[in-house]
Amino acid sequence: RIAMAMEGPRLTAEAVRTRPLGGTEAAFAMLVQAFARRGHRVEVLAGEEPEEEVGGACWRPLGAALAGGADLVIAARVPRLFGVLPRRGRRVLWLFNPCRYLRKPRHFWPLLKARPVAVTLGRYHASTLPGWMPVSGRLQLPLPVAPPFDTPPAPRHPPPPIAVFASNPLRGLDWLLDRWEQRIRPAVPEAELHLYAGAATYGGDPKLASRAAPVLERARALHGAGVRLLPPVNRAGLAQAYGGARVMLYRGDPGETYCLSLAEAQAAGLPCVITDLGSVAERVVDGETGVVARDAEDFAAAAVRLLTDDAAWSAMHRAALARGPGPDWDSVAAGFEALAE
Repeated sequence: RIAMAMEGPRLTAEAVRTRPLGGTEAAFAMLVQAFARRGHRVEVLAGEEPEEEVGGACWRPLGAALAGGADLVIAARVPRLFGVLPRRGRRVLWLFNPCRYLRKPRHFWPLLKARPVAVTLGRYHASTLPGWMPVSGRLQLPLPVAPPFDTPPAPRHPPPPIAVFASNPLRGLDWLLDRWEQRIRPAVPEAELHLYAGAATYGGDPKLASRAAPVLERARALHGAGVRLLPPVNRAGLAQAYGGARVMLYRGDPGETYCLSLAEAQAAGLPCVITDLGSVAERVVDGETGVVARDAEDFAAAAVRLLTDDAAWSAMHRAALARGPGPDWDSVAAGFEALAE
């Protein structure tokens, strides 16, 4: 038996296929599905909707505590969720954000009481979890890409000079628009920057929408400079967009602990230009599948090169495809299962 809980709206694997979702929401749904597919009895607390069976997992409202024992007890993000999960079983705190927030009393005391195994997403993310935190173990498990990005596409010819951005607009979009307006677009006058950004990707969060409004309004005003503000789309729509794009441009952010959008772009064979902020450099092989730029000027120069140099683009495109989509959800589920042994 595996018991899981997550705050926020209830989002199942079906939502991953049909709706625009952020990486955290998609990951939780895909792990639930993987556990159920592997034959486990999976019970999940999330959202406010009535109890329902979805894909072999039983979903209940977050307010309905789960009694009894379980082999694995997984709380996403916040340790207070252990209060509504079974008391018996191996407790696991699955972390997605930089871990400094766990120092706050409202998180620290439930953490101290539960003493779970802390699961982080990679090297950078693990570095944000202080060594003195009261956890019983530490494990790094990656976030696999969801369909259709788990199946590599066929190699393609160089597309038109279209760049894409598909991340939280509060994470470096203003900076990117500066680079685009001042350096990239003047060098490539026919280039376009397509932005798939908005609160709909994060469950329609009204706070995010309010905070993102100024930078999105700036993006709209740059239509004459080739900037196209597009509505967020589901993963099938993103895969189609990446198939017609030349490069993903993203500065990165200290709050970026994995960056599934970069992983998906690379799995689709899309070269990426980034800087070494947060975890994003873990997603790109510098000089092979993209560029980890040293500074703003290096970033702009790399973007211009990939938008205009067919040979450079083709080499990085094929290298990204050859690297493949990476681990799948079955292997990550097996990593969690090993904690119960």
